[in-house]
Amino acid sequence: MKTSKDAFAATATTSTHPASVCPCVRSRPIATALALAASLALSAWAAEPVAKEKPAATTKAAPGATPSAKSPDGWESLFDGKTLTHWKATDFGGKGEVKVAKGEISLGSGYMTGITFTNTNTLPRMNYEVELDAKRVDGGDFFCGLTFPVGKDQCSFVVGGWGGSVVGLSSLDGEDAASNETTKTMTFQNGKWYHVHVKVTPGKIQAWIDDEQMVNIKTEERRVSIRIEMEQCTPLGVATWSTAAALKDIRLRKLD
Repeated sequence: MKTSKDAFAATATTSTHPASVCPCVRSRPIATALALAASLALSAWAAEPVAKEKPAATTKAAPGATPSAKSPDGWESLFDGKTLTHWKATDFGGKGEVKVAKGEISLGSGYMTGITFTNTNTLPRMNYEVELDAKRVDGGDFFCGLTFPVGKDQCSFVVGGWGGSVVGLSSLDGEDAASNETTKTMTFQNGKWYHVHVKVTPGKIQAWIDDEQMVNIKTEERRVSIRIEMEQCTPLGVATWSTAAALKDIRLRKLD
């Protein structure tokens, strides 16, 4: 059986035309060879893997960045990893110990334990997003009740409540996270970090845990509020319920 190399050689050396025919005919074998070489080179190039484009990642502030330090993409650090500058332990009755160590805010187990943001003059109430990493260290109830402003009102994004698995907003039209249309359930592992992200824009609240969107709710003609227990965390704060937790990388970004 003839190989492709044999076929190519035969094509390049045989011709039924005399040497006196026009030069374009005599040059045909050379043209054929060049065309085949170009085809082989193109095939080899096409076979090379093409690097996939990755989505742009947000830039986190360096560990130990001062509060309000901005990253190139507009995120502001609200926690310096060393102190409670611009925060205070929330004045809950029966609260656990609040301390900073190893770049984390530790919330000891108590009836309720939390932190409240004190630099309120810089805090937007609309068109912003806030994010943090949180983990349940011990216990079985919510380890991140993130309270945040929504215009003139307040709302809370509850993570791991009502026995440890309920996620949702408290409250909409007087119904809390266990009773309104934002209610979801999710299994949380003690000792594992979860990325919590809330976005507030006119007429809408959105929230994610890691890469999964948990809330996407229109707030027009809705009554947005908080449960009375969370009043001490306003305008921005994080609380736990009978649970020890840890927080880090608390950041905020104002939107155009």
